[in-house]
Amino acid sequence: MSELEGRGAAWTEERGTSDEGRGSLKAPRRRAGDTADAGARYQGGTQTERELLMLTRMVRIRLFEEKLQQLFAQGRLPGFVHLYVGEEAIAVGACSVLRDDDKITSTHRGHGHLIAKGADPALMMAEIMGKRAGLCRGKGGSMHIADYSLGILGANGIVGGGIPIATGSALADSVLGRDTVTVCFFGDGAANQGVLLEALNLSSVWQLPVVYICENNGYTEWMRTQDITAGEIADRARAFNVAASAIDGNDVLAVQRIVRAAVSRARGGGGPSLIEAKTYRILAHNEGEEAFSGKYRPQHEIDRWKSRDPIAGFSSVLLTHPGMTQDVLDEVWAAEAAVIAGAVDFALASPEPDPGEAVEDLYAAGGTA
Repeated sequence: MSELEGRGAAWTEERGTSDEGRGSLKAPRRRAGDTADAGARYQGGTQTERELLMLTRMVRIRLFEEKLQQLFAQGRLPGFVHLYVGEEAIAVGACSVLRDDDKITSTHRGHGHLIAKGADPALMMAEIMGKRAGLCRGKGGSMHIADYSLGILGANGIVGGGIPIATGSALADSVLGRDTVTVCFFGDGAANQGVLLEALNLSSVWQLPVVYICENNGYTEWMRTQDITAGEIADRARAFNVAASAIDGNDVLAVQRIVRAAVSRARGGGGPSLIEAKTYRILAHNEGEEAFSGKYRPQHEIDRWKSRDPIAGFSSVLLTHPGMTQDVLDEVWAAEAAVIAGAVDFALASPEPDPGEAVEDLYAAGGTA
């Protein structure tokens, strides 16, 4: 058995193979002997240290997504992937103010949200490859990854599917008297789903501890959002007496500041917020779209947004801090490249699921067919 195969086996043995342990999607997703920085853990230390960790998470997301782009092009991934390159500031800025027991719901473009909340890149990579060592034992894939132990209630392939889940999560917190908050990420396309208006209404009436964050990247699949969406998305909240903000989604510190206020308001009983974070996806709606989508974005538009790269912009801010140097930032990129390379190795060495597992995890513990 190779070292990497041993790592996969150790993780499997840690979970157990009994009827009780072998199939529990609620089990904490950790590798045996793993020392990765699980959870949010953006708090503590100096301001420079906290902001450097934020940059580190943004770089991790970028490199994870670029690696997936390569793997998809090589035909090594099952299914499609929707990549988050260019939007990293929103996930990291938002999750940097959350506790580990706070919850998030995600979207079809969810890898960045999960990494920002602290999910293990190796277990994510294994999940996307459909391996048994994945966060959901290879059953969720790219669009349905979850890690309940970190408050990650799941990505969702249904447009707007996370909105009612987040609202229900916040209702549960309110009814049970918990001081946790749920953050709901959704896209500009989902803003035109009726469920958003229903959620805004109920969360306002019941003053639920939920923060809705619309990642407006300018395109609803292959259509310009401005061509199919009336008015400003953030303005929709005002009809329901919900606090609303429209912000630069490429400025991680601006995102952090606004989301921190919204989370504090929700945690203190002040009710929901809607935040529209304006950004841009640099890559395709989904990898491989060129086979059927045609050219729908002008190159000068893509280039203009590339010049506003959130990682480059935040790096420039960090370099104004006393003692911060380009060498330190280069070390971040090198270290995170090693993390992603290790994640790929772990996933490739992990076993495929047993066909018999296809009928497991269909019912809650104790349930019967």
